[in-house]
Amino acid sequence: MDKAKLARVPDSAGVYIFKDKKGNILYIGKARSLKKRVRSYFTRPQSLKMQIMSSKIFDLDYIVTKSEAQARLKEARLIQQNLPPYNTVFRDNKSFPLICISKGDFPVVWFARKTNRRLRVGVLRYLGPYTNAAFLRMALKSIRRIFGFRSCFKLPKRPCLYYRLKLCPAPCIGRISIQKYKDIITNIILFLEGKHENLINKLTVKMHKLANQSKFEEAAQVRDQIQALSSIFQEDIPALSESYRASLELKEVLGIDTRPRRIEAFDVSNIFGSCASASMVSFYEGNPDKANYRRFRIKSVSGINDYQMLKEAVGRRYLRLIDEQLPLPDLIIIDGGKGQLNIVKNKLKELGIAPSVISIAKQKEEIFTTRQQASIRLKPNSLALHLIQRIRDEAHRFALAYHRTLRKKRMMQK
Repeated sequence: MDKAKLARVPDSAGVYIFKDKKGNILYIGKARSLKKRVRSYFTRPQSLKMQIMSSKIFDLDYIVTKSEAQARLKEARLIQQNLPPYNTVFRDNKSFPLICISKGDFPVVWFARKTNRRLRVGVLRYLGPYTNAAFLRMALKSIRRIFGFRSCFKLPKRPCLYYRLKLCPAPCIGRISIQKYKDIITNIILFLEGKHENLINKLTVKMHKLANQSKFEEAAQVRDQIQALSSIFQEDIPALSESYRASLELKEVLGIDTRPRRIEAFDVSNIFGSCASASMVSFYEGNPDKANYRRFRIKSVSGINDYQMLKEAVGRRYLRLIDEQLPLPDLIIIDGGKGQLNIVKNKLKELGIAPSVISIAKQKEEIFTTRQQASIRLKPNSLALHLIQRIRDEAHRFALAYHRTLRKKRMMQK
């Protein structure tokens, strides 16, 4: 065994594969720490069988995983595919654990020690063998909590305890369609085959599709499935956040074509026309993007004229984006009423661009758009309203902070 290659084995979870001189696989194992486990074969006393195997080891491959649970599933699949000679547990038909999935419109899922041809139901799929029966039982419990499946071999006339515990979708009383149940079975197979990335990607697409259809409760259920899977595999998985739901609601309320991901908001600040300034804040996916905040010291306006100050700031901002060929925001928010909205709308038209733009008046929290004459009044608990208010308030805070800075500089110069 090459000592240099042995030294490069990482201290992370994964699967290791021992090979002989001809490249044949001798043994496949999993470990919480590949580095410690692989080195143990060459530094610690071993059984006679392992001593014989170790003497034949010429090369080593390994696959790093993000968790020991993921390594277990990967190990089982690789052993099933390659049947290495020293993984003897998989050659004993009396002991290796399997997952069985029956045929039919609503397949049964169960744990077994061996294939059984005497069952009254036909078997659609055997998954396994697996190395660890305790882990497999735990995995099956986790799958059932996440997805829910049928375990009775004969459909009852009334739902059982598992339905009340939310462990079975109750096909016995028609609570789930054949297609939706088969989709659950597909997800279970992906999980047990170790194709967790495919499974999570599939669920993420489904979640976004449901959310885009405003089916928020169903989307939230899929989000919970994704989060449960991510906790098993210790991965960071995108979920259906409150900001995402808010932007979807905003798209529907405003009647715009795309969900607003990048939102920019403007506010102006001055005291009797002195130290006039404006601010622009930028939010991306509901979060402040402070690297893209901008401040404008008003240059072309004298006296008190908030409309013209706003017009200058908006013009300078988007003329620069046009000149530098940078993307425009999905939505622009203006602090003010219909007058401010019209000023900005006309300035954008002068620049030859037409991004979606709205204004919000503080007194009644009315929202004005360029698409309709009447204002929009959202419910106080509206996520879309909360998002608009949060961005508006941040623009106001940023404008005041800059205005104070300018006043201090002016005072110091006197």
